[in-house]
Amino acid sequence: MASDLNFVEYVRDQMNEAGQVSFKKMFGEYAIYYDEKVVALVCDNQLFIKPTAGGRSMIGSIVEAPPYPGAKPYFLIGEQLEDRKWMTNLIQLTASELPAPKPKKAKSQKGKI
Repeated sequence: MASDLNFVEYVRDQMNEAGQVSFKKMFGEYAIYYDEKVVALVCDNQLFIKPTAGGRSMIGSIVEAPPYPGAKPYFLIGEQLEDRKWMTNLIQLTASELPAPKPKKAKSQKGKI
């Protein structure tokens, strides 16, 4: 089941105090970005946060699950999604531990004159 756009917008709004939070549709589901880093996925109207050591210690009692078949486990966020401040802190902490995105390669100019 694909995620509902209204739910994805709600997730973004819950972490919007963090700053530059956006989302992009990917394969029928959504990736959540913070500072150009993918920090979470929304799949089947559930929020999955990329696992980090800081996130693990902040969350405490963690439920881990793959966001889609064949994926590595992410942190599955349930009721905590209702707490804006908590979500903002988690997203900032997660992003701080993730590497910067690799620079995009320039498109090839083959065959152009």
